[in-house]
Amino acid sequence: MQELAALPAVAREAIRAHLEGRTPCPPVEATGALARAAPVFVTLRIDGHLRGCMGTLIARFPDLVGETMDRALVTAFEDPRFPPLRPDELPRCTIEVTVLGPLEEVAGEAELDPQHFGVEVTDEFGRCGVLLPAIDGIVDAKTQVGVARRKAGIPEGAPVRLRRFTVTKVEEPAEGAR
Repeated sequence: MQELAALPAVAREAIRAHLEGRTPCPPVEATGALARAAPVFVTLRIDGHLRGCMGTLIARFPDLVGETMDRALVTAFEDPRFPPLRPDELPRCTIEVTVLGPLEEVAGEAELDPQHFGVEVTDEFGRCGVLLPAIDGIVDAKTQVGVARRKAGIPEGAPVRLRRFTVTKVEEPAEGAR
């Protein structure tokens, strides 16, 4: 877990380098726990308000450093809910990196716990909604699945496939936002 604590700094460096038009220089190497492939979500907040959150359910890079750098750039500059991050916003951002565990099929909402598990909801048409665990206001599995359905545009009552996953979240220290 201690090695994973460096991932928010990796994300910040990727974003800063992009804004400055230079090649990023990650603050850590992809060794030890960072050398494994795993899917990652990167979340940006300004003054506690969401400013971007993007990730994948399947790792695209061979290590967590590369995966985090890529997801940080997508979050900062390609989240369709927000305009691209401006240079003056980065110092006010706090960064959270969420490393996902393996997806496991579940039979129904009874096997979900929105405080412990994230959820993937898919339908027969390939629409997919994902919700990370421990989100404010999501207190039960029914609400969690409902929000994931809405994100994917899946109508209430349509048959869905549910998969859950665990996560390891790492946030930058309070002084990290600079």
